[in-house]
Amino acid sequence: MITPVLPTYARADLEFERGEGPYLFTADGTRYLDFGAGIAVNALGYSHPDLIAALTEQAHKVWHLSNIYRIPGQEKLAKQLIDATFADTVFFTNSGAEALECAIKMARKYHYAGGNPERTDLITFEGAFHGRTLATIAAGGNPKYLEGFGPAMPGFVQVPFGDVKAVKAAIGPTTAGVLIEPLQGEGGIRVLPNEALREIRKLCDDAGILLILDEVQTGFGRTGKLFAHELAGVTPDIMPVAKALGGGFPVGACLATEAAARGMVVGTHGSTYGGNPLAMAVAGAAVGLMTKPAFLEHARDMGVKLAQKLAQLADEHPNIIDSVRGQALMLGIKTKVPNTELVEALRAEHMLTVGASDNVVRLLPPLIINDAHLDEAMTKLTNACKALEAKAAKAAKGAVA
Repeated sequence: MITPVLPTYARADLEFERGEGPYLFTADGTRYLDFGAGIAVNALGYSHPDLIAALTEQAHKVWHLSNIYRIPGQEKLAKQLIDATFADTVFFTNSGAEALECAIKMARKYHYAGGNPERTDLITFEGAFHGRTLATIAAGGNPKYLEGFGPAMPGFVQVPFGDVKAVKAAIGPTTAGVLIEPLQGEGGIRVLPNEALREIRKLCDDAGILLILDEVQTGFGRTGKLFAHELAGVTPDIMPVAKALGGGFPVGACLATEAAARGMVVGTHGSTYGGNPLAMAVAGAAVGLMTKPAFLEHARDMGVKLAQKLAQLADEHPNIIDSVRGQALMLGIKTKVPNTELVEALRAEHMLTVGASDNVVRLLPPLIINDAHLDEAMTKLTNACKALEAKAAKAAKGAVA
């Protein structure tokens, strides 16, 4: 018999009643240190007073307005994002996948408006994750997500991640642009070298095509910069964002230059709930906090310290940990045991993490963590590694007997 909630997730048998800072609490008061943050969503932790205040204030006014009217919260948040980035204009959505859909449509419409309607293909990369809609699973190209949904939507040409020569070879008369994550999250915390991103930017410029950077997971301080592309000193033409944008409230956005958005005129795109007043109020408060230099500096500092501690942990537990990789507070532990075993061992220590491809465990803590939280995390990580080592030793002893 099917469950009332469609069973598309392999959910842990764990329920949380409330959250505070980097912690989640069960109904009986058991506290978990959350180094998953809703998969890089709760960048400001749980129950942040500024977000609660913004949500509460707006809730007493109006929740929903149709986009056939001006919505002051949209205009205010758009200006915040434009002032902090390369962008000239913003379209608001409810999720990262919707922001990607907007980006894909925008790239195609750009060329249509320029008299090149044949340019509809986007070059994408192995290991990518861009969402779960028909277009975004086609862009990601993961067979696991495509299986059973019929022919993959056309318009995507996939090449190895970060392979600049392959990108150059794939550019042709039907190419509209390149869509890439500066740092793959779902793909296993795989970092795109800065030089590779700079070369891809140049290839796009030389070919007259657009660079779309998916910063849904990397954005808003996760890599120590407001956006990961800043590390390479380049800017995209289009950038979908979401996750941390609302500090936990569902919201996404597609940022673009005026030139890239030239085809997106009245009637070309829309959203019933996108840019609703509640989302705009909370996201506005979140962006106000996350764009502060001190906030970004703190994320960088915590990231350096965590990476150093993890490197030491890897040295101490070589049978469990293969390597550590990532940027700032978007880190991955590549394990020698199945990554699910480390996730479960950490859960037993009341620490929450997230798995990824390539046998990686993602560490995506709220960006407001401090030294005490790092120490607590390392204690739990150490205990989890020791538990897995003891389990392996017991299994080996049993096999000999």
